[in-house]
Amino acid sequence: MAGPASAAPRRSPLAMAVLLLLGIEPLHPYGLRRRIHDWDKDRVVNVTQRNSVYQTVERLERAGLITQVGTAQQEKRPDKTLYRTTEEGAETARRWLLELLTEPVEEYPSFPAALAFLGVLPRETVLAALRERARTLAERLEREDAEVAAAIAALPEGHLEPVNLIEYDYLRTMCSAELAWLERAIEGFAAEPE
Repeated sequence: MAGPASAAPRRSPLAMAVLLLLGIEPLHPYGLRRRIHDWDKDRVVNVTQRNSVYQTVERLERAGLITQVGTAQQEKRPDKTLYRTTEEGAETARRWLLELLTEPVEEYPSFPAALAFLGVLPRETVLAALRERARTLAERLEREDAEVAAAIAALPEGHLEPVNLIEYDYLRTMCSAELAWLERAIEGFAAEPE
């Protein structure tokens, strides 16, 4: 069990997701990671490193935002500690969610950083790299559209609310916009005299 609550941990998409999911039902860290995957939230919450969920749970427990509520027993497996969100954790999760919805965050994505220095590469190298990125994005859009369509088709009629696809719609729109920008940039670079 956690001792006295410490300062709130740094806000992150994973910490927010853990708090919100544990507000729905008690889970153990592996169950949290599985739920994020099952609900397709791993498109927006990074759980590629299994340990990151465990570390986040530890930080949230130390801060008094979640608490242990028992164990889950599985045959021939060690018991797993179940956690739930505390009242303070629920308030923190709602505050973080509203902050992320209302306040644009100054982020430093890798691609614009690379664009800022593309002048050090030969034009043909830049064109090849941008064409490869455009091809990869087009394939991603096609693959993810097929995955989402298959998942929707597997649901019983009337079991999908538009809000359940909002993050996918946003990501798809951003990816489509980047692809359109890349196509214009490639055309512009290709038309420039050497």
